[in-house]
Amino acid sequence: MTRHTIDDLLAIMARLRDPERGCPWDVQQDFASIAAYTIEEAYEVADAIDRRDWSDLRDELGDLLLQVVFHAQMAREQGLFDFADVAHAISAKMRRRHPHVFGDVRYADLGEQMRAWEDIKTAERAGKGESADDSALAGISAGLPEWKRALKLQQRAADTGFEWTDPQPVLAKLAEEVDEVRAEFANGADPARLEDEIGDVLFVMVNLARHAGVDFSQALRHANAKFERRFRYMEQLAAADGGAFGDRTLAEQQQLWQRAKTSERKP
Repeated sequence: MTRHTIDDLLAIMARLRDPERGCPWDVQQDFASIAAYTIEEAYEVADAIDRRDWSDLRDELGDLLLQVVFHAQMAREQGLFDFADVAHAISAKMRRRHPHVFGDVRYADLGEQMRAWEDIKTAERAGKGESADDSALAGISAGLPEWKRALKLQQRAADTGFEWTDPQPVLAKLAEEVDEVRAEFANGADPARLEDEIGDVLFVMVNLARHAGVDFSQALRHANAKFERRFRYMEQLAAADGGAFGDRTLAEQQQLWQRAKTSERKP
């Protein structure tokens, strides 16, 4: 069996994008239309890892690689860059950011290495002619998922000493923010104010996860999976008792929810 290579994949994408012989859907795409798929594929890679499904991980990594190839092909068509330029750029970046591996630099500990990493990134931004920004928060991408950006903002702030030393003050802050959400509902639930206050709750939740050493995204994936598992089991229970889950009263649905929870606690 012939094993395909990255060159084969590049050729496949070039053919798919061929205006005369390619796939109409692929030909119609642009950077903006493909961006959402790129993000989706990255999350599916994380999901496969979370499920420890290594065969699926192989396939999902392929799907993610296809997204890189897709973007590179569109860029090549516009004379911007090509896949070789992408590979060169990331290779050069990795060597530049790891002078302790590819050079003679030595760091005393991981903390010193991470500080040097940020210094190198700052120098890279200056080399690109980006406007000087002396803030500790400089360079945090606005394109990150908002929970991830919140985490990076908090980590950068912590590096300056702006940090609670243990989770207890974070829990107190969370309770304070939840109380403010309650107050907004009591005062008429103004949408703009609720958005602001709920945003504060979510920001503190990211901070709490950080203090606990918990990956916020993974924790939410686990919560989603747990809810889906229990909901599907409730549907099965309702069907076994006769009738659809949606036809039950809320009180009856809540009883099924308790049964679903209890079933998970059984050895």
